[in-house]
Amino acid sequence: MDDLGGSILSAAVLLFFLMDPLGNIPVLLSVLKGVSPKRQRFIIIRELLIALVILVIFLFAGQSLLDFLHLQQESVTIAGGIILLIIGLRLIFPRPEGIMGEQADGEPFIVPIAIPMIAGPSVLAMLILMTKNEPEQLNNWFFALLVAWAISAILLLSAPFLYRILGERGLKAIERLMGMILVMMAVQMLINGVKILF
Repeated sequence: MDDLGGSILSAAVLLFFLMDPLGNIPVLLSVLKGVSPKRQRFIIIRELLIALVILVIFLFAGQSLLDFLHLQQESVTIAGGIILLIIGLRLIFPRPEGIMGEQADGEPFIVPIAIPMIAGPSVLAMLILMTKNEPEQLNNWFFALLVAWAISAILLLSAPFLYRILGERGLKAIERLMGMILVMMAVQMLINGVKILF
């Protein structure tokens, strides 16, 4: 029983770090900068629920989906790296229309909050690997995923309050810093994908 609890806890911690809610907070604040606080909360909850659905689908059917589409796991990593690279560059060199360009009603939908910020390629790939290596532990992985997602949800929902503390200048400084980190992460993801491929 202790081993079971330990495996669930270690899996939850791993998935939590891969979701990286603390690192995503500045990006989230930047994406929702022009949206009213009340609407921000609704958008964050909506995107969290969409991300959870995507994560659960990948947990239970990720490998089958990749097989059906004839995609390799490296494709998920490389595609995620390209998306992160674009977002990172736009954070460093902001444009008037915002990080994700012109959007309906000026708010994001699915991209970039649900995917790739919460349900990122690293989390999706890890869920596929976990179920592939230990399919008998599927229920435990599901519980670990719920724990990691719930903690991430609490942190991301508190993000708008941080705007009051950081202020406009503080947010811009963190945006640039996060842009640099995202670019480095994106390059590493691309390198990993290409290494596995070749």
